[in-house]
Amino acid sequence: MADCIELLWRTALVGVGATACMDLWSAVRKRLFGVASLDYALVGRWVGHWRHGQFRHPAISKAKPQPCERALGWGVHYLSGMALAALPLLVRGVDWLRQPSLAVALGVGLGSVVLPFLVMQPAFGFGMAARLSAKPWAARWRSATTHLSFGLGLFIAASAVSVWLPL
Repeated sequence: MADCIELLWRTALVGVGATACMDLWSAVRKRLFGVASLDYALVGRWVGHWRHGQFRHPAISKAKPQPCERALGWGVHYLSGMALAALPLLVRGVDWLRQPSLAVALGVGLGSVVLPFLVMQPAFGFGMAARLSAKPWAARWRSATTHLSFGLGLFIAASAVSVWLPL
């Protein structure tokens, strides 16, 4: 049981680090190129509407604001990152935490783009893979690069954890 708990907190730590790397990339992209990232308050608004049985919106920005939606959105963002950090362990096992692989991390990062393409963007009213957005290919590119930065963050965070807190 102790081993499972240790793996869970290490995976959570890697997920937090990877998500922070993704957020850093988004901040740099906004500062250097003026490209805004997703407002996580909209994620909180979406999740807040679940309790009313509403999972899809014609336009999430026009949906009724929810209490504490920004905090809820950021919490969901980081919890998602922690959950996705478990995927490399499913691919390579616990050894991935001992010797992280950049290829596996980037593969998981790029693969995680299915979440916005197939779940969030349709639920927010943007259509599958942002096909209903003003600039679908720009939105897809932003999603792909953002999720690749998450993958890079998985590698960096797992490498740091493997050095500072060896198994």
